[in-house]
Amino acid sequence: MTSTPAKLTLADRIQRTMGILACRLPQPVLRRLADVPVNADGEEMAPEIALLMQMTEKADDYSDLDPVRAREVIAAECRMFADRMPSFAIQEELRLPGGLQATRYRAGSASRGLLLFFHGGGFVVHSRADYDAPAKLLALKAGVDVLSVEYRLAPEHPFPAAHDDALTAWDYAVDRAEQWGLDPHRIVVAGDSAGANLAAVLCQQLRGRDVQPCLQVLMYPVVDLSTERPSHHEFAGSPALSAKQIKWFSSNYLPSGTDVRDPRVSPLLGNLDGLPPAVVSVAGFDPLRDEALDYAAGLLENGVPTRVFREGGLVHGFIQLTALSRTSRAATERVAAAIAQAVSPKGLAPAPGRL
Repeated sequence: MTSTPAKLTLADRIQRTMGILACRLPQPVLRRLADVPVNADGEEMAPEIALLMQMTEKADDYSDLDPVRAREVIAAECRMFADRMPSFAIQEELRLPGGLQATRYRAGSASRGLLLFFHGGGFVVHSRADYDAPAKLLALKAGVDVLSVEYRLAPEHPFPAAHDDALTAWDYAVDRAEQWGLDPHRIVVAGDSAGANLAAVLCQQLRGRDVQPCLQVLMYPVVDLSTERPSHHEFAGSPALSAKQIKWFSSNYLPSGTDVRDPRVSPLLGNLDGLPPAVVSVAGFDPLRDEALDYAAGLLENGVPTRVFREGGLVHGFIQLTALSRTSRAATERVAAAIAQAVSPKGLAPAPGRL
């Protein structure tokens, strides 16, 4: 399996074009086409996202399928609406210890550092091919190499297999950094959703090592499966991530009897002291919003320099909506800028941000 998505059919190209054109209509037109919701905190959903959610509500729910079929359906959607990236200087398929696969991306001739990236998907769906465009966008805008990891998925490989793979990928990245012309002390770990959980847990597991991440980037992370917060209830019916889908992910990922208070499952309940500086990006219409904000608050309370990007108009999974949504693109580029800052020669840590 490679990280390159399959080519689009003619029907796919037509649907893609229509979707992009619809989402790029003038704002007043979008507001007439879609009901633009406002959340309990007074944040208004971006109009193009509201239109997307309105269309998504009519689609089939992948959580009604078995995981293998769900992956196929989701991969087709990702392939259809992926952002378009220019040619890259390096797109290298790699085999890591234990048979893990990964892809290294470098946009140009030079690189500031390395981003170790874990994709989202509830530990059950998605692949590095699905995330080819987001990985390239981060590499391009941050000016770094990106190592996108194909960690094992549940239910075939349930908890804690993905965390074991994350540690393997970290050790590999540290060992190979100098060979790639990079400083192992300028490695950022990042992920979105379940991938952000892997990144957060990895940082806790690496505490005390001689080489640690210079930054952790957690995009709408899963950090506490032990309880539900107000955002879980407010957005339980979100087409981007529903309560039903969260339950489906958890039932496939966690073996019966798993302690959901285990810090590898719920890193918010782990030791947050002495961790790398953090960037936490949250979406205003995401059921995971409140746990992500609580994680950021916990980091700050433990003296960890933490910057919060509160993307009030967005939904869960926005890193994959950059071709359709200018708001999503801008939010992703803010993350890329923070990564570029962290690996810059000055090595500036992110300043604390508002919650």
